[in-house]
Amino acid sequence: MSDDVSRGVTRPNDAVWIAPPEEVVARRRALGLDLLDEVWGGVYHMAPNPHIRHGMVDQELAYLLQPLARRAGLIGTGTFNLGAPDDFRVPDRGLHRNPQLAVFVPTAAMVVEILSPGDETFAKFHFFAAHGVGEIMVADPDLRTIRLWRLRPDGAGYREVQRSALLEVSAAELTEAVRWP
Repeated sequence: MSDDVSRGVTRPNDAVWIAPPEEVVARRRALGLDLLDEVWGGVYHMAPNPHIRHGMVDQELAYLLQPLARRAGLIGTGTFNLGAPDDFRVPDRGLHRNPQLAVFVPTAAMVVEILSPGDETFAKFHFFAAHGVGEIMVADPDLRTIRLWRLRPDGAGYREVQRSALLEVSAAELTEAVRWP
């Protein structure tokens, strides 16, 4: 992870809007364009729908993770709002222990992110740690790999691991099982 990305530094093509006009937000909401939008400490991040291969990898992961999650006593979801109304991120998938049935969820056992060109996946790691997310799975369709990170015992960030303690499966096993587009 580059230093710029880990600090949340944006690139020229990123859509970041501090205090967008309410009519813009309302229009995006009315058109259903805001499902992946996030608010980072009051800064509105507009995310377009990803490439179709993103959806193909997401479907593969849903299929592969479901039996592993059940065995671990976890409940799987697709995208969800992690955080609070004024500061939240939208992971591609989540695995939860007794999730709150609410619009904004305070934590997750694991979040899953699927990389898209120019996305902000790695810039979210600090936020995930602050919200006690135990593990992060990142799927990279370009490299056809899955990587895993586990929250450090002191809660100060993540370290990359080869095996998920939650799901009792390795990154290599998951990488091999995905039918990559």
